[in-house]
Amino acid sequence: MAGVQTAVALREQGYTGPVLLIGAEPHQPYDRPPLSKAVLLGKAEDSAFDIDFPDLDVELRLGLEVTGLRPEERLLDTEAGPVPYDTLVIATGAEPVRLPGTEGVPGVHLLRTLDDAARLRPVLADGRDVVVVGAGWIGAEFATAAREAGCPVTVVEAADRPLAGALPAEVAAPMADWYAQAGATLRTGARVARVEPGTVVLEDGTALPAGAVVVGVGARPATGWLAGSPIALGAYGEVLADDLLRTSVPGVYAVGDCASFPSARYGERLLVHHWDNALQGPRTVAAGIVGAAPAPYDPVPYFWSEQFGRFVQYAGHHADADATVWRGDPAGAAWAVCWLREERLVAVLSVGRPRDLTQGRKLIESGAALDPALLADPGLPLKSALR
Repeated sequence: MAGVQTAVALREQGYTGPVLLIGAEPHQPYDRPPLSKAVLLGKAEDSAFDIDFPDLDVELRLGLEVTGLRPEERLLDTEAGPVPYDTLVIATGAEPVRLPGTEGVPGVHLLRTLDDAARLRPVLADGRDVVVVGAGWIGAEFATAAREAGCPVTVVEAADRPLAGALPAEVAAPMADWYAQAGATLRTGARVARVEPGTVVLEDGTALPAGAVVVGVGARPATGWLAGSPIALGAYGEVLADDLLRTSVPGVYAVGDCASFPSARYGERLLVHHWDNALQGPRTVAAGIVGAAPAPYDPVPYFWSEQFGRFVQYAGHHADADATVWRGDPAGAAWAVCWLREERLVAVLSVGRPRDLTQGRKLIESGAALDPALLADPGLPLKSALR
């Protein structure tokens, strides 16, 4: 997404020079969210972007892995030899974290690429017993698809609740019930000791039958190829970009899942692994390349997830909130949570309340003060809480 949108934005903003888009995968550039939904369930063969690259005069080199960077010579090292550049945009995304000890074990899967989805489709079609390791966003989405396909599903999570790394305990706790309601088994506080062909063995000795194992324990920036280069990297291996998405090396930008950026809105550096960041960031990069003096990149982070018949949306960043306001009953079908800092909205989570998300995102952007008592009334629009 980030690489494709950068190429498109360059042309939209008047860049007339040659544009080369390199990708390690052999497929036409594609969108990832459908992989855990329509593509996985066989409702679509692929999710290729509807973009005419020849018409945009964008050259694609697919199935070509980049192995290194020599900025002093303005060269990329690739499997097919060096590739020169004038300006470089790093948009290599993130790669899933593998479960230690599962390398080479048959029946263990990841879900990040089109090929991953293709390998998993027969698993769902055959109705095999599935064990999902990790109750994060991708684990929940895969479990949803597997249950829709009729597979017995067990999700094992080392933490005491789903989405432990993403949401506070009191917010994530109601989501644990969604698994049972969908006919899936959720085992929290469960660590995997080892994976054998056809079986997942937990640390407490429980053996779970597993016709397939799907690992969803997180992702990390795909920046290993930058080892030894002067590009500054952060604690998670992400490229440290500035507020215009420039790296520490002149003429090199970074955008999407592989890069963090400083947020004046939240007073900290953000590493956002979500689709909307890969859509918005390229516009700032393209503006910088064409010399249009872009505004600092400081979006309100946004993502969504479809799981267990619910549409979940989140906007903002709640880490430094000083108050939490609930809107509606989390045992019901539609509810929301708002996070405030000094009575200003900093984040909102919406379950089946899309209007709350839309209005909340605008309120975060405006920085307006809100009345918490009015905000807590689910019968009132969010914007009615303005002071």
